[in-house]
Amino acid sequence: MTDEAKKSPPGDRIAKVLARAGVASRREAEKIVEAGRVTVNGKTVLTPALNVIPKDRILVDGKPLAEAEPPRMWLYHKPAGLVTTERDEQGRETVFGALPKDMPRVVSVGRLDLNSEGLLILTNDGELKRKMELPATGWLRRYRVRIKGSLSEAKLDILRKGVVVEGIHYAPMEVTFDRQQGANAWLTVGLREGKNREIRRVMEGQGVTVNRLIRISYGPFQLGHLKQGEVEEVKQRVVKDQMGLRERPKPQRIRKPDTKGKPPRGKSPRR
Repeated sequence: MTDEAKKSPPGDRIAKVLARAGVASRREAEKIVEAGRVTVNGKTVLTPALNVIPKDRILVDGKPLAEAEPPRMWLYHKPAGLVTTERDEQGRETVFGALPKDMPRVVSVGRLDLNSEGLLILTNDGELKRKMELPATGWLRRYRVRIKGSLSEAKLDILRKGVVVEGIHYAPMEVTFDRQQGANAWLTVGLREGKNREIRRVMEGQGVTVNRLIRISYGPFQLGHLKQGEVEEVKQRVVKDQMGLRERPKPQRIRKPDTKGKPPRGKSPRR
């Protein structure tokens, strides 16, 4: 064993364990620990720099940590008017409060703002959430966008090349003009960055206002015919295929040695 291995304590970091159990993303789990909401074997933990092992008893807000389930994923058609947070300081209705009561504890992959609607991906696995949100994943997110007014092809080309609005640089977007509908126009917009209120801000920079925003896909996952407020679980096979997940190893049962020196049943002694 190397000196480095000797210094490293056994187990996994507490935030990673919380994330795998679906409590929150790893970063959010670190904040939960620092807030003093977690106890390990009866002692309050205040630092995420702690390794825990399976036999440790972990409580979050006084409740036992659920055993880690296989990573699961759901597609949710978020209606406008819901906040994508677990709690809202202004008392507004949240996505998590509107979910079916039989849903397990889940976290959202990214967010949709209050007035946006459409596809929101939910998962019980904080590590899966983190992986899907990494910029390196680079998944295209498509939106149906209704604007008040219209945009010329010249202005759409500006968005296709990337644009700076109020000092913030926005990467090139895929933009298609679909149709004019009275005073409004419909566009299909694809982006990979997903900065806060990105589509609304770049459209305002071109002199138009977004009055409806619907996410229709996130990478390979599609909103399809899912109705507002409906939830649909993604098949385990699809989750594993799309996310490149491997089966988490099950703990191995260790057979006790035969005190009489006899080999275990079914095996012959080595010669």
